[in-house]
Amino acid sequence: MEHVNQQIRIYIHKAFYFLDKNQADAIITILSYALLAKIASIFVDKALKRLAALTNISFDDQVIAFIHKPVCLTILLLGPLHVAVGYQLPAPWNFIAINFIKTLIIMVWWLPTAHFISTFKFQEPYLLSEKAKIGREVFLLFRNVLRIAVIVLGIVAILMVWDVSLTPFFASAGIAGIAVAMAAKDSLSNFFGGISIFMDKSYKVGDYIILDSGERGEVVDIGIRSTRIKTRDDVLITIPNSIMANAKIINESAPVPRFRIRVPVGVAYGSDLDDVSMLLEEIALGDPDVARSPKPRARVRGFGESAIGLELLCWVNEPSLKGRVIHQLLKRIDRTFKEKGIDIPVPQREIYFKNRGGTKEE
Repeated sequence: MEHVNQQIRIYIHKAFYFLDKNQADAIITILSYALLAKIASIFVDKALKRLAALTNISFDDQVIAFIHKPVCLTILLLGPLHVAVGYQLPAPWNFIAINFIKTLIIMVWWLPTAHFISTFKFQEPYLLSEKAKIGREVFLLFRNVLRIAVIVLGIVAILMVWDVSLTPFFASAGIAGIAVAMAAKDSLSNFFGGISIFMDKSYKVGDYIILDSGERGEVVDIGIRSTRIKTRDDVLITIPNSIMANAKIINESAPVPRFRIRVPVGVAYGSDLDDVSMLLEEIALGDPDVARSPKPRARVRGFGESAIGLELLCWVNEPSLKGRVIHQLLKRIDRTFKEKGIDIPVPQREIYFKNRGGTKEE
């Protein structure tokens, strides 16, 4: 190897007769690193990109496309850095040359990283659901925070290379951080509440939920600061995420969208309960909005003062159909019972007046 290097020096010296031995060595070093950079570029193109193409995700393709140019430029800049360190230029040029090349290496990674974070997008459906809007908002927020962190770290790294004191910078950042935290206490509470909602997946956009205060509605938006619910009266309720994260919530759409409804029915004493039960189940199956599985069923619930209480249990495909299906079933039950001669009694009271005789005073 030493013989080959010696021959290369001789050829360079002959080609550039005005160069001395050290200058020839410098050119050899720079050309060697340039050759390594080219080899690295070919390796990324021919090997890594082909391996990434074999996977079903796009994240690895984006990462490889991102590191391709910085890796090659870093290897290329290591050549001049090696030469600058070995040459020992007179002060202050040695300090300037070395730190200038180090700054270029930092920028080779710093600027593309900031751009990569700004333009990166999740394309895999299992990483980011279309309905999980909070997932998108959290991702965008973290992307912005990470981009700012990369910018700050890049500036700090460059300042450290040039031996700039960072004590005033960190002191100012600490004071500013405390001031921001105190001013944005409620916003931070809502933000972390939104993160907990996203991580727990207690509900998502499109679900029907019941709050511990009694409100029921569809979740129409889950943001970083608040959750919005639209009631059946088309009233929009906005609730801070810090409250939602600590409240008792009933999710009617989970774990499956199918929702069971209960329709109470009373029939007169003396009615054939088996026939009534079968009739109620047939009425439920005749409604197109009632799910076929599980099958509807009727249950006897008790003996009342004037009627035998039954309950029709059936399922609808989603909670939003609850009110409409109950309305349809009650109408059909009333009509069918009238046709079949089944009496739906109403509470009755009989009042007896007793005439008490008395002595007449004279």
